[in-house]
Amino acid sequence: MVSETVQVSCVTNGGAKNNQGFKRKHLGSDEHTTATCHDGVFDAKGDIGTSGQDIIANINEETKPDGVSKKVRMPKELTFRDMYNNQDAFDDDDEDDSDWEPVQKHIEILKWFCTNCTMVNLDDIVHCDICGEHKESGILRHGFYASPCSPEIDLIQVESEARGRDKDFRSEASASNCSTAVGFDERTLLHSEVEMKSHPHPERPDRLRAIAASLAAAGIFPGKCCPIAAREITQMELQMVHSLEHIEAVELTSQMFSSYFTPDTYANEHSAHAARLAAGLCSDLASAIFSGRVRNGFALVRPPGHHAGVTQAMGFCLHNNAAVAALAAQVAGAKKVLIVDWDVHHGNGTQEIFDQNKSVLYISLHRHEGGKFYPGTGAAFEVGSKGAEGYCVNIPWNRGGVGDKDYIFAFQHVVLPIASKFAPDFTIISAGFDAARGDPLGCCDVTPAGYAQMTHMLSTLTGGKLLVILEGGFVVYSLLSGTVKIII
Repeated sequence: MVSETVQVSCVTNGGAKNNQGFKRKHLGSDEHTTATCHDGVFDAKGDIGTSGQDIIANINEETKPDGVSKKVRMPKELTFRDMYNNQDAFDDDDEDDSDWEPVQKHIEILKWFCTNCTMVNLDDIVHCDICGEHKESGILRHGFYASPCSPEIDLIQVESEARGRDKDFRSEASASNCSTAVGFDERTLLHSEVEMKSHPHPERPDRLRAIAASLAAAGIFPGKCCPIAAREITQMELQMVHSLEHIEAVELTSQMFSSYFTPDTYANEHSAHAARLAAGLCSDLASAIFSGRVRNGFALVRPPGHHAGVTQAMGFCLHNNAAVAALAAQVAGAKKVLIVDWDVHHGNGTQEIFDQNKSVLYISLHRHEGGKFYPGTGAAFEVGSKGAEGYCVNIPWNRGGVGDKDYIFAFQHVVLPIASKFAPDFTIISAGFDAARGDPLGCCDVTPAGYAQMTHMLSTLTGGKLLVILEGGFVVYSLLSGTVKIII
């Protein structure tokens, strides 16, 4: 008969309790085994005995000062279940540990959200895994001139080099864009999602901040382009587009700290005001352009609008800015208005509003994929109704990845021939930039040069009377690259 001494130390959240002098008797060679129990996990070092045998051990517990010992029967190897079933083997008469609970250690994982694309990254990563933007990007302050690969402290040299590269563009802007009006009001930045979710909402105020910074850095706006005073749209004007119930539903959000029309279409107490300002700017820009006070214009507005229909807000959109602008142009004297929507998502709201209207031609290029791509509408057979068949033209892409060549081909063979036959007096572009290269939502490949070429092609239809209205586009760098290229 050989004896084995086992040292047991149980670590609890109250500290360590040592039970020394446990003696286990079993058949086999002499050996000493040390075991440690950490927070309920028993770790034994050494060969306790022959596998598969039940060995009876007499454990002399010497934790009591008076030397009283207890004998229990336990298996040769202590597992967690063994300890649970034989808890009295470790009883300490001097201490009641019935309220013992294991320590729960919470490990905080540090992370940061990309300023450019909003995607989450671990804190030790310097450049975004999705778009490569630096974690300390200065894109919101310096816009287009911020280096995506450098922190903001390096921007003085970067901005100087960028200004040199774009000198010719700015000279061109000086000569040609003096009659271009830009509609922008900082109060639209107050529209934001209050509830913080897994990552920032794609339609966020930073989109407009970055564009405004780019236009300012390039000397375009303020500078070469003239501003237009902001005005809130009236209820009467909105009722030309939306139902009274819809208008009142949007207005009701001004009494709420946070609300949602759909799971992804948010509102806060400032959203209704921002939506009225956006619609008012688009309306007044359309009137100014058609009347000849300015040659063309760019509406730097939010919330976007082309998903907002007669009775519903959806897809980040509250009021349909393009529809408001089209009817404002007609009030100013335009007989026929062309709306071209190149946002990667179909403008279901705009299509619904003008579905039976022969004085507005709506053409949309968008991902569709058999109705599986949001919002699911915009099939080629959707052409208008009740006498207005043919005044709605959908060009649905059946996959992602389409780029400049695809869009230009569609313009040359579908958009321009149909638009020329329509002979519009005024052209509106619902300019979403989520089909841009690098946008993770759109997953397409249109470049800034592609957007600029499409804009130029459309401007020739109505003698330059063109209004560009911002819709989607949620990767900041792609968004501002496209908008700056269009304006200059």
